[in-house]
Amino acid sequence: MAPRHPDPADSEPGEATGEALAAHLRARSTEFLRALRLHRETGNGASGADGSAEAARALRRSARRVSAGLYTFRGLLEPDWADETRAELAWVSGTLGLEHACAARLDRLLLALHRLSGTTPAPAAVAAKVPVTAPPAAPLTVGAARAAALLDRRLTLARARAHSTALEALGSARFHALADRIAVLASDVPLAPGAAGADLGPYATAAEDRLTSAVAALPLVTAGHPYNAQALADGLSPDPAPHSQDGPWHQVRLLLRLHRYAREVPHGAATPAEDPRLRAAGHALNRHRDAAEAAVAAAQAARTARIAPATAYALGVLHADQRHEVEAARFAFQQAWQRRTVPAR
Repeated sequence: MAPRHPDPADSEPGEATGEALAAHLRARSTEFLRALRLHRETGNGASGADGSAEAARALRRSARRVSAGLYTFRGLLEPDWADETRAELAWVSGTLGLEHACAARLDRLLLALHRLSGTTPAPAAVAAKVPVTAPPAAPLTVGAARAAALLDRRLTLARARAHSTALEALGSARFHALADRIAVLASDVPLAPGAAGADLGPYATAAEDRLTSAVAALPLVTAGHPYNAQALADGLSPDPAPHSQDGPWHQVRLLLRLHRYAREVPHGAATPAEDPRLRAAGHALNRHRDAAEAAVAAAQAARTARIAPATAYALGVLHADQRHEVEAARFAFQQAWQRRTVPAR
């Protein structure tokens, strides 16, 4: 297990109790209700007006934080109620996030196609001194336009479906029941008997331990070499099914988020100082998720029936590019995670 690093935002042992958890859940629930009201006022258009899009993001942020609190500190709450509420929050957060994910994935893939065709600057990975061997632009350009059009059709359709699904969800009896439940939570947190004075420390520590154990299981030695360059130099074949290796990294991303959210609980409505190490690690894992999902989208598009060879070639190069980005993100995470926090003088 990796050594625990000093955390400037940690509270003193025994300082935070179940009362702090209750205050945290009330505050996050109030944020959820405020975002819901704004979302309704701006017309429920998840991708229309800027205000509505921001309200949808705020709904997802508050839903994630309430859900994380219910998961990490489940032992201090009524367990059945906590499990049911967490499942519903996961449903609404995932549903609202699909449209944004489709739009972001399309933007990412189209930008990458332009870059690989030689019409835009190299990716940020190059600036970070991570080697990238770009394919020749000429053969790619032949199919790049058709590949872009194919991706636009597929992901725009997926985005429209996600938008409709989100609108249906927000108008459903299921969502209204969840909103009622959150409204009650904003004033009355169902703590377990005796939980008001219980120490939050062991629960937060358990969340951190789950994270460090999951990180310890990752192939960080391989990730320490950008794009698995060392493995290739040693004559090893690249992973024939790279997507199958993404799951543990996605799990670490979720556990890191739970750990970061657990650190917020003792501070009530205030936001604690962000640990730069955790922020950098989280950013790298977000990059990893985005690139991995974009690679899947490119691979799925390449399997479209009766597309021209040049289009399939462009999509293949695009898929390889996004897998390079996955490796770059793993390298960035390894660098961030193994960086020691320097104590303030």
